[in-house]
Parts: sequence; structure tokens; C-alpha cells
Amino acid sequence: MSTQLLIAQPQWSNSDRGLEVDVSRKQTVMTRKELSKVAEVELRETEHTKAACLAQLRTWMEQNEDIKDCLMDDVFLLRFLRVKKFSIPMAQQTLLKYLNYRKRFPLIFNNMDYNEGNVSQLISSGYIFASPLRDIHGRRVIIYNLGKLDTKKFTGTDLAKAHAITYETLLADEANQILGVTHVADFREANPSIVTLFSVTDFLILLRWGEQSFPMRHKEIHLLNMPATLKYVYDFAKSHMSKKLRERLMIHDTPGALLQKVAKECVPKEMGGDVSIKEMVLGWQQELEAKRKRLLTYDDVELLSDRGIICSRNAQNQASLIGSFRRLEVD
Repeated sequence: MSTQLLIAQPQWSNSDRGLEVDVSRKQTVMTRKELSKVAEVELRETEHTKAACLAQLRTWMEQNEDIKDCLMDDVFLLRFLRVKKFSIPMAQQTLLKYLNYRKRFPLIFNNMDYNEGNVSQLISSGYIFASPLRDIHGRRVIIYNLGKLDTKKFTGTDLAKAHAITYETLLADEANQILGVTHVADFREANPSIVTLFSVTDFLILLRWGEQSFPMRHKEIHLLNMPATLKYVYDFAKSHMSKKLRERLMIHDTPGALLQKVAKECVPKEMGGDVSIKEMVLGWQQELEAKRKRLLTYDDVELLSDRGIICSRNAQNQASLIGSFRRLEVD
């Protein structure tokens, strides 16, 4: 077996998809040893820790009467352990919150099929997709093209479901769990009416619960061409983010400014890169198809009761959960 780990998929060439560049030759390559080192330094992950924590988490799940038909494979469980740096109690809470998130929003999280109806059209249009190339840190770059969001055609549920499918697909790759993701959103030609897709209450719940419940490491968030008409929405959303996310949020007025922070190869031609959105989307659809059956199995997962979730109002209990892991807040 090769010692090289190609940490981005798929390896497309211009012979199969007509790409303007051969992305398989420009891909970031990281050895398994290098990836393991990142996991150890940033997440406290070692082979011994991983095996021990997986065993403990599985035992807890098997004994938990509130969890039904949950996935038990390593890749699924490691997302919760890694995002909480292998703190068992914190990983347990994140898993419960994740299952509750799915339970509260079944229209978003059930039947996560990228081929279905409006979600398929959103993805095909290039509203949301992952770039085929990783950034200099090895992270996948998620592209959002707000100009493709037709508020007369798509609903907030369509929008949220497209996001959920994208994130779940990326989290099925262990390298993405370890290295995290970079977000790049282009607001050029975005219609201010996008603010009507969610009520204030739903928007806040999705924002707060998503940050607390979805086991993804959000390393950088870049916003391009933010219109003045949406500035108040940005300020409102930012005020309800955690301090960590606020510090990772950056606004850029021009593609040139964005490219000082994100490698040119990682963004589409429409944002100053080399490959068009259309071509990147074709490759992304291949990835979605490869993970499609797995995502559909998530429908069987069920949380029978949320009684095990520790709410923020129980501050004294939360403090005991954090314990010695308080020093690991920075990731």
C-alpha cells in the first residue's frame, strides 16, 4: 500500500470531464504520517486514544436507551470525538445534540438525496459545492454562490438541505474531520430577498444549533462582495456566533483580496480562479454520488428522547463536562 494519502476526491482529469486544468496533477498530497501528526497535535489523537475512545463511545451508545439504530462505524463516530478533541463526555453531548438537530428538522435531514427536486437544481446551478482542490492547509474549500439562489423558486428548506448534504458528504472523509474546512461565499448578484427564506427564530436556531451540534471544524470563513443591503444581516448573524467563529470570519471587497487568503486554484474562475463553476460542479456531483447511499442510511437513526442533553442553563453541569479540556478550546 502506498504511503501517500491523496486527501481530496475525486481525481479528475481533463479526459473525463473536460476540465480546463488537470486537477489530479495539482492536488495536495499529504502522507498518512503527516495527517496523523496533525491529528495528534491539534486533536490529541493517537492510535491508542482513538481505539480506547471509540470503544467507550460505542459502549455508552449501546447502553443508552434514547439512541436507536445509530451508525456505529469508526468514520461516523470519529467525527464527534475529533471535534471535541477526544473528550468522551463532550463527544457524547455533541452526538446527542446532532441527533436532536436531525429530529427537530426532519424536512432538512431526512432523505438527504442530492438528486431530488429543488435540491438537485440548487446543486446543479452551482449554489453550493466543494472545490476539487484543497488549500495550503489541506482543507476542502466549500464555495457558495449566492447569486444562484432564486428566492421565487427555492425555499429555506431547500437551501438548508443542500448545505446538510454538502457537509455530511465531506464529513464522510476522515481527512476533512481532522483538517476542517474553509468556506468561501460570493454575494455578487445576491438578491436581498434571501433574508425572507427564514424567520428570525428559525435562522437563529439553525445558526446556533448548527455550530453546537454539527461535528465540523470551521477553520476560515471568507465573504466576497458583501452588499450594503445585507450588512445588517451579517452583523446580526455575527453577533450570535461564538467568539471563535467571529475571529475566523473575513470580508473581502475584491477577488484579489480573497486570493491573498485563499489559493487561486481553490476558487472557481468566476471568483478569480482557473476552473469554471460548471466544471467544478460536475466533479462535485461525482463525490455526492459516491456518498449518496451512505447518507440515505442516516434516515434510520433516531433519538427517542432529548433528556440526556445538558442545556446551557445547567452551567454547573457543563463546567464539570469541560474539566481538564478547558485548555483545548483553541483548535
